[in-house]
Amino acid sequence: MTQQRPVLHQSQHPKFPPDCYPLGIAGDISALPGRGKLFCCKLFRGKAPALALLIAVLTLSAPGAEARERIPLPQPRPATAPQPERAAATDKPDVGEPNGGPQQAETAAPQPQAPSACRLALTEQIAIAPSIPDITGPGGCGGTDLVKLEAVVLPDGSRIAVTPAAILRCPMASALAEWVRTDVAPLASSLESRLAALDNFDSYECRGRNRQRGAKLSEHGKANAIDIRGLKLASGRLVSLTDPVSPRGVRESVRQSMCDRFATVLGPGSDGYHEDHIHIDLAQRRNDYRMCQWDVHEPMPQIAPLLPAPRPDEAPPREVAADQRQDSNRLPQQAQPENAPPEQAESEQGEQAAQPGPPPAAKQSKAKAKPKKPRGERHSERR
Repeated sequence: MTQQRPVLHQSQHPKFPPDCYPLGIAGDISALPGRGKLFCCKLFRGKAPALALLIAVLTLSAPGAEARERIPLPQPRPATAPQPERAAATDKPDVGEPNGGPQQAETAAPQPQAPSACRLALTEQIAIAPSIPDITGPGGCGGTDLVKLEAVVLPDGSRIAVTPAAILRCPMASALAEWVRTDVAPLASSLESRLAALDNFDSYECRGRNRQRGAKLSEHGKANAIDIRGLKLASGRLVSLTDPVSPRGVRESVRQSMCDRFATVLGPGSDGYHEDHIHIDLAQRRNDYRMCQWDVHEPMPQIAPLLPAPRPDEAPPREVAADQRQDSNRLPQQAQPENAPPEQAESEQGEQAAQPGPPPAAKQSKAKAKPKKPRGERHSERR
């Protein structure tokens, strides 16, 4: 097959003749009527039309350049404008200085919180209770407005120690101090001694109720409860609040005063976990419900000892005591001394004879009964 060379002189194209300029492209221009007039136009011929076309293009492009030149720019900052605040320079040297260490950013120290109304009311004339930082523990443990109750100050200035010191919320510490000042201290006068200390068994401790795994958070975990075992007197005596041997009147008075002041009072007979101490707290419940469960038991009756009492030191020796028992068991005749006068011995023997002795054995008044005969034999004998 021979290669076809291009034809230099061809006839005009049926759709786009050489003297037309296409204005657009359609999907199927052959189907449109007057297609030659819609998609092409006559080109300008000569120099004058070309010059006019160039002027028109320049005229249309001129507004775009002017628009670019008219873009608004921000006004220059006046010299009298306020300057932005600059960070205060630190006294510590930078990293690049020869004698300096790493530069540290200044951190503003947290401002101390204003004391609460309870903290302002709990003065040194009422209790020795310094404030301590807030505690944030796991599971909701901890609290705010905490104090360390070390002692309660009585109206006469004497102090009742809390041993060991109790970590409590300020409202709980204030209620405990008022209870000691008003109710417990006057009660100690009936014990013929002065109240010296309060035996603290437990205060703040992050744990569940009754130390049971999975139980609800105890009021001890909120620093809102305290356990008390007893009252220590100045004489050294410890009055246990759960011991039946302690005076019942004192225990009854303490129970009544606790139930009047605190929301929860648990003791012996409550749930089996408070048999050796008294639990008190200020738990908030619906409708201000209070719980007072403490049975004041009577002392147990005294049981006779199973073993004999120990021998006293002033008792005589065992050999001498045995001889004395033998002498006491002797007859009166044998107990007479050998050197007694004969008249005295005869009188004593006469007195012994005058004393009636035991009655003699009763003699059988009847002879031995004969055996009875049968009834038939007796009738035959009578005949």
